[in-house]
Amino acid sequence: MPTQPSEQPPSSVPEPHRHRNVAESFGVDAERYDRTRPRYPDALVERIVAASPGPDVVDVGCGTGIEARQLRAAGCAVLGIEPDARMAGFARRAGFEVEVATFEAWEDAGRRFDAVVAGQSWHWVEPVAGAAKAARVLRPGGLLAVFWHVFQMPDEVFDAFAEVYRRVAPDSPIPVQSAKQPLNLYEGMFARTSDGIRAADAFGEPEHWRHEWEKRYTRDEWLDQIPTHGSLTRLPPDKLAEVLESVGAAIDRLGGGFTVPYVTVAVTASRPA
Repeated sequence: MPTQPSEQPPSSVPEPHRHRNVAESFGVDAERYDRTRPRYPDALVERIVAASPGPDVVDVGCGTGIEARQLRAAGCAVLGIEPDARMAGFARRAGFEVEVATFEAWEDAGRRFDAVVAGQSWHWVEPVAGAAKAARVLRPGGLLAVFWHVFQMPDEVFDAFAEVYRRVAPDSPIPVQSAKQPLNLYEGMFARTSDGIRAADAFGEPEHWRHEWEKRYTRDEWLDQIPTHGSLTRLPPDKLAEVLESVGAAIDRLGGGFTVPYVTVAVTASRPA
């Protein structure tokens, strides 16, 4: 699930977990979210499974179950934790047990797991409290693996989005232009995540895993995905239409499609065995 500029948690927003109104807005169109958000590299899923001492996984902010389905296909038993009841309902229809809560407030009831994962959601979790909670529910040797997609849009598409978004959502707390170089932007978040893991004082030294890949989008595919991102989920229909028109025109100027280079980065750490 790639991150639009309006969704990325920039360095000027040091505590994105406080923006719960954004974090819990994605279920407004859960079917579209599930249909349009990209999956995770198979190599990442395989690495998580190989590094875990067993198959029992907690998926934090599981959404519609995108990574949960991939983990299940790899042999895992997945329990979802999801604060948005609409997203949880979608994942349940795919056959997952999902408990509606933020991870910090979730009642684990003494249950223990082999891995705690979070795909594109850990920035909504308080980093130290989240790492401490993960440590508590993990068995010895258990793995914490939180991961994000980072991508670079063509300049023409980014500039069209940034210009219209500033016009239709001038009061947005997230400065769009700061996402012009997304990997640099995310490095601060990866560091904050690693610092939170260290502060929990229950894991080995965090590692960063990187998986590079790319995906080709048509105009319609990209426009179909846009309404699922960040503050756009709360835009009135007329303003959303402005965004889609502007971005669509930019993609038309590129010939009707473009290829997006992705880097999926995971911050991981294991409890001592």
